[in-house]
Amino acid sequence: MSRVLYYAQRSPYARKVRILLAEKNLPCEMKETDIMNKSPEFLQVSPIGKVPVLVDKDGTTLWDSTLIVEYLDETYPEPSFYPSDRKERLECRKWEDLADTLADNIVALWLQKRKGDRADSGDVAKYQGAIDRLLPVLDEKLAASSYLLGDSWTAADVALLSALGYYSLRFGEDWQQQYPKLGEWFKNLHERESVKSTVPVG
Repeated sequence: MSRVLYYAQRSPYARKVRILLAEKNLPCEMKETDIMNKSPEFLQVSPIGKVPVLVDKDGTTLWDSTLIVEYLDETYPEPSFYPSDRKERLECRKWEDLADTLADNIVALWLQKRKGDRADSGDVAKYQGAIDRLLPVLDEKLAASSYLLGDSWTAADVALLSALGYYSLRFGEDWQQQYPKLGEWFKNLHERESVKSTVPVG
């Protein structure tokens, strides 16, 4: 049985998993999924109807990007994307959750903006406000080190990169001038093949 990933090319959550698969050099059959018209096959492996979904070679099936990333790191530990120290691992998960929260708000903002004149102005302000609150926190964090947790990138960086890649896709790259440390970090990570090969396209 081959390893399979059900994904959407523009999904920041699926990109997290795709980057890890590439970094760990794990062969995987990629099944692009139309999340607006979900196939019976996809719904059978993903009762919640969301991407990504990983089906590993032994039949282990997981949805939710953070669970998949954690599973991959524990099952295939080289290279590692979570620190081995318990407190540092907790710190990594904390920043990973913040990055995923950023992604959640970016996706929600885009879905509202797509409505045009029917967009809920209150929701637009709420989601944009959350994004504007989180970005300076992340920019300040990266002022002190090369990555969110020091000198090597972790699952937290992968999550943040994926969120900001989606932000750039939907809303442009002006944020990189507004938050220069974040922009520099983002640019540097795009030198990695795993990152370049998973850039979302519109």
